[in-house]
Amino acid sequence: MVKQFMERYPKVRLGLHQGSPTQIAEQILSGEADIGIATESLSLYDELVTLPCYEWHHCVVVPPGHPLLEEKILTLDAIAQYPVITYDFAFSGRGKINEAFEKARLTPDIALTAIDADVIKTYVELGLGIGILAHMAFIPERDQHLRMLEAGHLFSPSTTRIAIRKNEYLRAYTYDFIELFAPHLTRKVVSDAMHLSGLPAA
Repeated sequence: MVKQFMERYPKVRLGLHQGSPTQIAEQILSGEADIGIATESLSLYDELVTLPCYEWHHCVVVPPGHPLLEEKILTLDAIAQYPVITYDFAFSGRGKINEAFEKARLTPDIALTAIDADVIKTYVELGLGIGILAHMAFIPERDQHLRMLEAGHLFSPSTTRIAIRKNEYLRAYTYDFIELFAPHLTRKVVSDAMHLSGLPAA
């Protein structure tokens, strides 16, 4: 969708910044960024309008031949037997991972953390542990040296949200960017949400 946007608006400069959800929220509030996309925390800021984009699940990635591939149904107990590589605490639904292990009264061996799924997959390829990452971050065509195990039954789903400053004037191309990213967030839907956010509480 980034390529589509750039082709549609060749004169608009698109800058992408990576950061924690807190950093993203701060960039929006300061005016450094027009919109923010994150899975955690954005809805905690009263000064932001946040809209759900899509729901996703985690998966587990392992090297070929790993013993977990022999499990008929993947369990948290089985995962807890191996060093785990996953997201840093503030990123990509990490809270849902912690929550699942806490409910099961298990303490996973978190060997390494990262803010990027590609880094997690690289560590798994190096044999440093098994990875827990967002399901959409596993791309079979690219990740041929890894195997993916479904884990949607183990961890609660996460929701990625888009955030905008309340009462912000959005240019037409900003509405288009949002709709390219999440087609159900049409200009009318976003405009209505922005309008309602500015109304006083009843």
